[in-house]
Amino acid sequence: MNIAFFDFDGTVTTGDGFLPFIRVAVPQYRIVASTLCLAPLISGHYLGWVPACRMRESIAWFAFRGRPIAEVIEHGRRYAERVLPGRVRPRARQQLEWHQAQGDRVVVVSASLDAYLVPWCRAQGFELICSELEARGGICTGGYIGGDCSGPEKARRILARYDLAQYPQVFAYGDTEEDREMLGLASRRYLRWQELAPSGSFSHPAT
Repeated sequence: MNIAFFDFDGTVTTGDGFLPFIRVAVPQYRIVASTLCLAPLISGHYLGWVPACRMRESIAWFAFRGRPIAEVIEHGRRYAERVLPGRVRPRARQQLEWHQAQGDRVVVVSASLDAYLVPWCRAQGFELICSELEARGGICTGGYIGGDCSGPEKARRILARYDLAQYPQVFAYGDTEEDREMLGLASRRYLRWQELAPSGSFSHPAT
């Protein structure tokens, strides 16, 4: 049995899943207020000065702080059932099913939110490592448990949960710089669905 780690947004799906979820799960007045308050950060992000992880955490704080976690989870369940199936890449579905047919462990590793990834992964039979919304007394704090699951944090959480030495092959699939460290753990690594040579550059997939 091998193990395969899949980034979610842009790898399994055709694009980002975080912001579309915000748009359906967050009241319009909060979206307007957060857009105004975060305008400098948003501009900095598009200019390359503010990392995506900081943007996601800031948006989540404005979107979910003070809201009942049960309400957010219900939005996530509906999003997983109604929206996510139509966003999965055929190439990704094929590869996910291939790994399952081989008897491999399949793990989604994502900076996206547990609110919708937990029900989606459960329905598919996948394991999950992702960003988790923090709640106290049933109310969202606006923060994450353990921070944003991207970049080095993906690799750290993988190594904390799995003994990779016990698997004949470790596969990893990603599409951005945020997946670099996760790809570095694998013996078979794929960037934007092209396999990288063992000693190849992260930014230049093998052809």
